[in-house]
Amino acid sequence: MTTTDAAGRAPDAAIADYGDHVLAVEPTGAEPVPSEARHGKPLGLLWTWVSPNMEFATVFLGVLAVGVFGLGFWPTVLAILLGTGLGAVAHAFLGLAGPRFGVPQMVAGRSAFGFLGNALPAGLNSVVAGVGWFAVNSVSAAYALNSLLDWPVLLCLFVVAVLQVAIAFLGHNLIHTAEKYTFPVLTAVFVVASAVILSKADIGAADGSHAFKGAFLLTVGATFGYAAGWTPYGSDYTRYLPADTPKWKVALWPGLGVFLSCTFLEIVGAASATLVAPKGATLTGAFIHPLPDWLGKLTLLAIAIGGIAANALNVYSGTLSFVALGIKLPAAARRATVALVFGVVGTAFAWSGLSDSGEKYENFLLVISYWIGPWLAVVFLDRWFRRGESTESVAALLTDRRFSYWAGPIAMAVGTGLGVWLFSNQTDYTGVVPKHVPALGDIAFFAGAVIAGVLYLALRQIPALSARKTD
Repeated sequence: MTTTDAAGRAPDAAIADYGDHVLAVEPTGAEPVPSEARHGKPLGLLWTWVSPNMEFATVFLGVLAVGVFGLGFWPTVLAILLGTGLGAVAHAFLGLAGPRFGVPQMVAGRSAFGFLGNALPAGLNSVVAGVGWFAVNSVSAAYALNSLLDWPVLLCLFVVAVLQVAIAFLGHNLIHTAEKYTFPVLTAVFVVASAVILSKADIGAADGSHAFKGAFLLTVGATFGYAAGWTPYGSDYTRYLPADTPKWKVALWPGLGVFLSCTFLEIVGAASATLVAPKGATLTGAFIHPLPDWLGKLTLLAIAIGGIAANALNVYSGTLSFVALGIKLPAAARRATVALVFGVVGTAFAWSGLSDSGEKYENFLLVISYWIGPWLAVVFLDRWFRRGESTESVAALLTDRRFSYWAGPIAMAVGTGLGVWLFSNQTDYTGVVPKHVPALGDIAFFAGAVIAGVLYLALRQIPALSARKTD
């Protein structure tokens, strides 16, 4: 029996009708995008990945390294280049699954985790993206709007939430269009503001003399986690591209977009931390303090727009990850409706974090890489071992609810757990190794990835845990 949508059309026909319409609700969820519905140019991925990083969370990473960790300015620059470079390369690679299979990233990952086992990374990403990142970026955007318009901060939060959820509700095409038109505005404002901040910064004051042990590796981990935090979204924004799109273009523009935007604003954030801000200033207020009034107001507006641009992706990809769990939803609870639910939950969390946003920023930005490192290790190894398999054979696994591959989720879970237990170095918890060797800083993301990779190589040799079909 052929299923139809509300208008009586077959699913593929509804997706084909979607085409490149901007103000239309995207009908696609976790299912593959058919060839007749493919459209778009890979160059568009550049602004799709620059715009969401032109926001205050990116700046704050540089502020953390110098202002909190006490790292010197130039070591901070090196750590930013290393961490962001690694994350950007990973992001560039994962987007290749989009044109090949036409599915979201968390569906493409089923080949490494099986249908049920994939609930581990998909579930984590739906919470981190749809709730965690939503709350973090909403708070910074709300405070920027509050400083600009002097509206109550709670009203500003609701305005921000409604705008970003509306974009995610309509879906893929509106997201790409919104990022395209915010790209020149955000870039121009932040370039001018950054030039002023860099000209006034006292870079020599950040000499690293007060850095605590391990600050460099902690900064590498934080910047890697921030850039690699986009990797679970990779093919969400490439899956509509035609299957014959050159691979190098599909990889180049997202990777370059993430690398340039993150390194640029993180370095500016590090420089801004050398300037003395007024006592009691908010995080955004401290950043714009050196700017002339007119430029400060434009920067506040850009911070608000950048937060919305980032959260449009977070809500959208969070809902795709939730749909990728394989839960059978009624027609009234498809992807677009799930986006509304995530918006409500994320807004509630953002509301609860308005009073101590600085601490929540720091904690969140430092731990997001813990699970992504092990997840990437399993996904990369799976891609390597499947390099000789045809697109058709791998694609069949991605939609087969009976497909199981427990080596992947076990390796990821153990790698994440051991990485945190042994190597985490946070305010609330210090792992076994940093207690004795504090100079290591926090390498939980790297250690977790190595542990997960080695364990995956071993577990995939066990027949009971290797790929099979259940009855």
